[in-house]
Amino acid sequence: MAREGARQLIASPYRTHAAVEAAFPPGAVRDGEEGRILWRLDTLANDQGVWLYVVSPEAPDLTHIIEQAGWPMHVQWESKNYAPLLSRIAVGQHWQFRLRANPVRRARVDKGRNPKPNGEGIVGKLQGHVTVSQQCDWLVSRAEAHGFELLSDDNGDPSVIVSQRHRERFTREGRTVTLTTAVYDGRLTVTDADLFRRTLCHGLGRAKGFGCGLLTVAPIREPRT
Repeated sequence: MAREGARQLIASPYRTHAAVEAAFPPGAVRDGEEGRILWRLDTLANDQGVWLYVVSPEAPDLTHIIEQAGWPMHVQWESKNYAPLLSRIAVGQHWQFRLRANPVRRARVDKGRNPKPNGEGIVGKLQGHVTVSQQCDWLVSRAEAHGFELLSDDNGDPSVIVSQRHRERFTREGRTVTLTTAVYDGRLTVTDADLFRRTLCHGLGRAKGFGCGLLTVAPIREPRT
């Protein structure tokens, strides 16, 4: 965050999207059967920096991002093969997860103060979910189709925290784009291994090109006693 180039990237999902795309040569697979390019920016607790995570069919070359947003004299990225993790996925496994998503719904009625005739302008368009409850329900409703379900907490509720909720606006090709985003941290169990592997490689939800949809998992760490 000490560099102006880093702040420019973080402020614009469109700029970060372009930077990530430039990490792959023209002939690289960007969206294919084996997966697509997904990315996410994470601000970690007690950390002064921002982490860029990328999942892609081919390994990226992030030299240009280091030159713009990092310290060129120090190699500051690492690529790992995703195949070992994917091969281990099995029904019944429990994982902790993080997902930054664009939870939206398609409007069926115009609830505005001055609705237009026949719902013109609103009905059929995508609208972002804005409350924690709506955003949590959005994830729960999509879990089965993506090969998992959320574990329950001690109260019987879905074991997930919804945080870093924002309405982001940025310019793309002269037009203003508005995204409603939320970060989900929780615990899940795998219900369909093939679907879950596809989710890890293809993402979940919309706005994947703008830093949403990348689901990452890690072993659940039980609290020490």
